[in-house]
Amino acid sequence: MTTAAPAKGNARGKAKGTTYEHASGAGPLLRSWRERRRVSQLELALRADSSARHISFVETGRSRPSEEFLLRLADHLDVPVRDRNSLLLAAGYAPRFRETPLDDPSMGTLREGLERLLAGYEPYPALVVDATYGVVAANRGIAMILDGVPEHLLSSPNAMRLTLHPEGLAPRIRNLREWRGHLLHQMERQIALQRSDALRAVYEEVAAYPVADPGVDAFEAGTDVPYFALPLRIEHDGHVLSFISSISTFNTPMDVTVAELAIETLLPADPATVKYVQSRVSP
Repeated sequence: MTTAAPAKGNARGKAKGTTYEHASGAGPLLRSWRERRRVSQLELALRADSSARHISFVETGRSRPSEEFLLRLADHLDVPVRDRNSLLLAAGYAPRFRETPLDDPSMGTLREGLERLLAGYEPYPALVVDATYGVVAANRGIAMILDGVPEHLLSSPNAMRLTLHPEGLAPRIRNLREWRGHLLHQMERQIALQRSDALRAVYEEVAAYPVADPGVDAFEAGTDVPYFALPLRIEHDGHVLSFISSISTFNTPMDVTVAELAIETLLPADPATVKYVQSRVSP
């Protein structure tokens, strides 16, 4: 009996060790994404044509999901493409999605398409940013807005830094507090939906920038333009321009780089802005 007890204990230890080994993989990651999306096991099971019991077994490591099942769950939880690779790796599978540098020759068609898109939107401003708002392409409308911004902000441009830095566009933005609040809230939503330390670092940097008291806000007395969304109101060469921001992404991306690109266009919000921009950015 003195030898049987340790043997029984070892067997239990191995069983627990095996479960823990699996649970330390895809299961906790999947549970984290499910909880982040505020989806119950039953709701996820119904979406994925499975059972709550099976979802529970996957999350606790009692069952190893197939590659296709794991991707189906990730799709229903809207897990970013980069993190789908992490889920696959944690479950013991190879990554499904490539991460191709934008300057790779195989991305030539994409780059040309983006350049044509930005050029076609001129004279109005448009740019392409990556997952941390690094500017990867921009048109002449953006160049016009950035007149006077110091070189140290332009050398490795980041859209959030360019907009909110005290030496960037911030002093010229008439509704800085509102626009800053909109941008920070936008980043907060992205951070809540993603696992990005790099994006959080950008957020913490720009959120710490000092904000001067703008005095009269963007919606000045006498303004009668019926804005249909919060405008960016910014001074340029003595004129106040108003733009509405629109952001587009790629449908069903199959590459991490492409999944993290966003195209932002600035739509003129009043006739005066249309006339001014057309006069400053020649065809």
